[in-house]
Amino acid sequence: MSNKFYLTTPIYYVNARPHIGTTYTTVVADVIARRKRAQGVDTFFLTGTDEHGQKIQRSAEKANCSPQEFTDQVAAQFRALWDRMGLTYDDFIRTTEPRHKRGVEKLFTLLRERGYIYKGSYTGQYCVSDEAFVDVPPGAPCPDCGRITETVNEENYFFKLSAFERTLLEYYEAHPEFIRPETRRNEVISFVKAGLKDQSVSRTSFKWGIPVPGDEKHVIYVWMDALINYISAIGYGSDDPADKAKFEKYWPADLHIVGKEITRFHCVYWPAFLMAAGLPPPKSIVAHGWLLFEESKMSKSRGNIVRAETILDVLGADALRYFLLREVVFGQDGSFSFDALVQRYNSDLANGYGNLVSRTLTMIGKYFDGVVPEATGLQADSIATEAPNAIAAFNRSIDALDFSRALESAWTMVAAVDGYLTASAPWKQPDSITDEQQRAFRATVLYTAAEAIRIITALVYPVIPDAASKVWTQLGLGDIQKADLKNLTWGGLKPGTQLGEIGPVFPRAEKDAITRMQEIEQANATVTESKIPLSASAPIETTQTAVPAPAETDGLAAAAGEESAPPSIAPAASGPATAAPMATTPVPEKITIDDFLKVELRVAQIKVAERVPKADKLLRLEVDLGYETRQILAGIAEAYAPETLIGRKVVIVANLAPRKLRGLESNGMIVAASLGEAGKPVLAGFLEEIEIGARLK
Repeated sequence: MSNKFYLTTPIYYVNARPHIGTTYTTVVADVIARRKRAQGVDTFFLTGTDEHGQKIQRSAEKANCSPQEFTDQVAAQFRALWDRMGLTYDDFIRTTEPRHKRGVEKLFTLLRERGYIYKGSYTGQYCVSDEAFVDVPPGAPCPDCGRITETVNEENYFFKLSAFERTLLEYYEAHPEFIRPETRRNEVISFVKAGLKDQSVSRTSFKWGIPVPGDEKHVIYVWMDALINYISAIGYGSDDPADKAKFEKYWPADLHIVGKEITRFHCVYWPAFLMAAGLPPPKSIVAHGWLLFEESKMSKSRGNIVRAETILDVLGADALRYFLLREVVFGQDGSFSFDALVQRYNSDLANGYGNLVSRTLTMIGKYFDGVVPEATGLQADSIATEAPNAIAAFNRSIDALDFSRALESAWTMVAAVDGYLTASAPWKQPDSITDEQQRAFRATVLYTAAEAIRIITALVYPVIPDAASKVWTQLGLGDIQKADLKNLTWGGLKPGTQLGEIGPVFPRAEKDAITRMQEIEQANATVTESKIPLSASAPIETTQTAVPAPAETDGLAAAAGEESAPPSIAPAASGPATAAPMATTPVPEKITIDDFLKVELRVAQIKVAERVPKADKLLRLEVDLGYETRQILAGIAEAYAPETLIGRKVVIVANLAPRKLRGLESNGMIVAASLGEAGKPVLAGFLEEIEIGARLK
C-alpha cells in the first residue's frame, strides 16, 4: 500500500449555499480519508470553493455587493457547515486566494510558452449557469441544464485540446482505473472519439476572474481556473521549498471525487492541461450520481434544496452520513426524503446498532459490575468464526467504494449478534444449571456480543465517527482515533476491561421528527426568499393573475397544449325554491405581508418570441432582466402573435422554481390578467417608461 493518499472533492461553486447534495460528496471524501488514516496511511484531504466567473459577478450585482464580498459570505457558509459536521479536511482552498492565483498564472504561462495556448476569437453559445461553451444554434437552450444560452463573440485565448485526442484515448486504454464507474468512462471515451475542438480558456466580456498574465483585458476561463486548485493547494506555483516539497510528495492525486455532470471537465480537459504542462494526470477520477429530492436533482434554481443543518438539528451528523452512504449506491443516482431518512435511522441505527450496544453493555454492567467477562467456551456459537468473513466482506466493498454494500455486510453482523443474544437469553436463569454454570454461560455470551460490537464499531467508524467514538469509550477502549484499526482480528477486547459510562448512542427518533424537519426547511426557505424584501407598503390590490408555463404543477395552468379550465366555483346556499340559483365570486383567502414578500416581481423585456412545436397555446420567450436573460414558456399563443411581443416590457415572477415543459426549461412566469369565461390572458404593462429589471413594490 502507498505511503500517501491525496484525495479531493470538487470545489463548490458559491452561487448557492451548501445543501445535502454537496454534503454527500464531501462526506464520501471524509469517509475515505478517515479510513485511510485509520490504516496508517499519510492522507491529505482537500476541499474548497470555486469563486470566479460570469455567474458569480452577476449574482453579486443582483445582491448589491462586490463579487469578493459575495464569495466571502458563501464560502464561509460551506466551511462553517463542514466544521460543524466534523469533516476532517486538511485544507480548504478558495480560488480567490493569492496562492491559487500564483498556481493558475504559472500553468497558463507554461502552456502558452509550450505552444499549447494561442489567441483567437470565439463566436458561439455560452451557458452562464454551467459556465460552459456549448455547441448549439443561437437561441437554443443548453443541452445539459435547459437554460437559455447567450451568444458570445469575443477575443479569446484557446487551448489546443484537439492535439490530445489520440493521447487521451491511449491513456484511457492503458489506465482503465482512471475513470470510474464504467458508465462514465464509456461516456467520456465516446465524447473524445467524436472529435475534440480547441477550447477557449479566457473571457473578455467580464472582469471577475484571474487576469491572463501580460494581457489583463482577458480573465482566465473559470473551468481552467477551477481545475488548477488541485495543484495550487499543495504548492504548485510557489517558490517556497516547503511548498515545492509538498507538491512533489502528494501529486499526482490518488482520487478526485466529482459529480457525474462534470466528468468531461475532469476527465478530458484536466488531464490534457496536465499532459501539456508535462505533469502526470491524477490516478483516478470517480463520478457519483445525483441526490434526488422529489425525483429532481437538488439545486438552488429548482428551489428543492434540503439543508444539511436541518438534519443535524434533529437527528445529528451521523444519521445523515449513514443514510447517504447506506441508502445511495455510490456512482448511481439516489433519492432523499425525510421519511426514508427517519425510517433508516430508526431501523438500522436506533433499533439495530444502538440497541445492540445498549442491551449488551447494560447486561455486562448488571451481571459483571461493568467489567468485560472472559469467555469460557461453554456456549458454542458462530459469531466468532464468522467474524473474519464479515471483516473481509466489509473491507472488499469499502475499498471498491461500494459503501452501501459494505454497510449492509456490517449490519448483517449486527443482526446476527442481536439474534444470538435473543436466542441465548443470558438474562434468564434456567432451573437445570447452577449459578456458576449460568455465570460462565453469561460471560461467554456477553463477551462474544461485546467483542462483535468492537469489531463492528471499528469497521463503521469512518461512516459514523461520533457514535463509534462514544461506543469505543463505553467499551473502555479510550480514544478510537488513537486506536490501531489496521488489522482487526477476533479477541482484541481484553477480559477485565472496565467499561466506560454507558449512555444512549442513537435514541429512537420521535414521531414528529419528519414534521420538525419539514417545518425547519419551510421556515428557512421563507427567511431566504425574503432577504431582499419589497417595501413595507400595504398589499397591492389587483385583478392580475399569474400565467405560468402551462405544465406548471402549482394549479395555475393546465398541461401544455391542453385547455385551461376555469376554477370551479361553489354555488351560494339556495334561497326559496322559486329563487334562481345564484353563483357568487368566492372571497379569496387572506395572506399576510410575509406571504406577499416571498414573490419577486420584476420588469423584463421580451427579446425573442416563438411558438413551441405541437403546443398550440405555448410560446417560448427570451426575456432580458437587465442582469441576465431568461427563457420562459407561457400559454399565451392564442392571444398574442409572437412577432407582436418583441420589445414589449412585461412583469414576471422572477423567483419561481423552474419547470421543464416539452423538453424545455421555463425559468419564471409571465404576469397577466385573465378575462372572460375563456380566461383570455392580457399581459400586464406600464404607461410610464420603466427600467428593465426593476422590482415591483
